[in-house]
Amino acid sequence: MKYDILILRFGEVTLKGKNRTRFENTALSHVRRLVAAFPEVEVRKEYGRIYVELNGVDADQVVTRLQNVFGINSICLVKRAQSVLEHIQAVALEFMHEVMENHGQDTVIPFKVSARRVWKGFPHGSQEMNHLIGTPILRTFPALKVNVNQPVVDLRIEIRQDGTYIYHEVVQAVGGFPLGSNGKAMLLLSGGIDSPVAGWSALRRGLEIECVHFHSYPFTSERAQQKVLDLAKVLAGFAGKIKVHMVPFTEIQTRFTQVGHDNLIITLMRRSMLRIATKLAEQHRAMALVTGDSLGQVASQTLGSMNVIGKATDIPLLRPLVMMDKNEIIDISMKIGTYDLSILPFEDCCTLFVPKSPATNPNLRIVEQIEAHIEGLDALIDEAVKHTETVVLRDEIDVESGQEDESVTADLKSNEPTTKVIEDSWF
Repeated sequence: MKYDILILRFGEVTLKGKNRTRFENTALSHVRRLVAAFPEVEVRKEYGRIYVELNGVDADQVVTRLQNVFGINSICLVKRAQSVLEHIQAVALEFMHEVMENHGQDTVIPFKVSARRVWKGFPHGSQEMNHLIGTPILRTFPALKVNVNQPVVDLRIEIRQDGTYIYHEVVQAVGGFPLGSNGKAMLLLSGGIDSPVAGWSALRRGLEIECVHFHSYPFTSERAQQKVLDLAKVLAGFAGKIKVHMVPFTEIQTRFTQVGHDNLIITLMRRSMLRIATKLAEQHRAMALVTGDSLGQVASQTLGSMNVIGKATDIPLLRPLVMMDKNEIIDISMKIGTYDLSILPFEDCCTLFVPKSPATNPNLRIVEQIEAHIEGLDALIDEAVKHTETVVLRDEIDVESGQEDESVTADLKSNEPTTKVIEDSWF
């Protein structure tokens, strides 16, 4: 079916009161970036909605992109008629011909008309329009039976002064808050299933994210690093651009194997990761850390372990998956396209040197004493930060449209001279 307009409806943004305009404008910018590859498409915003004028562009291509706009809850695919009764009836009838082709003519289909007169200058009220539109349609299609409570086809008629919008199909979008509207955080990204889902969840809640990955080359292969970058590339498809900070962790990890407390290696390792990520967050003006912890899933994710590990940082530590079970996390990873990458058999540093019996309830005082007696640990952490390399991943849509994100470009210029920035060009 050929549509004229897409109507994008906001979700939680509508609860934002005086700040609502800022959130809506952020989503509007995201929409404009995604449709920039279609020069015919026009975008405009009214209070509570974004209108996308297709001007002949195939709706499916545009909808596929706009479904991933955070802050947008649904997308209505609309045909437009003149706000004249006879024209509305004609377009509605034509519209239903196309709808019925998809449903078949022989099956009984519950049906209703939901008319709404926004323009009060129109001579017929909403209830009257339900009958004026529905009657000729019911006469034309005997398979349609009125069911106002559970219709399969709910034909919506929205009468405005500039035109009448007719639609039936509503596509669910990702929802949440607009991209970057709630600040920036650093995502600790491994090659597993959980952390990419945590990153997507953070994006959906309005956070801009940068990724921090810890590698232990040569104990971990270059292919393991590439796997992580591929996962970040998927997240870039939602965010437009993602920076991945690749942290060399080999010396720190090796040092922990020499302290004689094998059961605490995971605890020590994760605390150092948080310290490094916190320093990177300070450099890049991020206000929180995000991890893929899920309560009770592994030894480091018991309540006792998470408490001790979390004490290593003084900035907010966000765990969006903490109350999800593994099946819920896997379902989301399949939906967002990270699952097949996550299960590839390439080890990351978190799977190395794992003790047979890791501590599930470590003692904070003992852990801090061990760290205090590891000679040069603070210097090793500083060296890891100093030799971090940053890879910038761009979404293919940004590449197609030739757009640059000025905020990210400016951020790169502010990095310390020791940070190596690599522009990655996979697309």
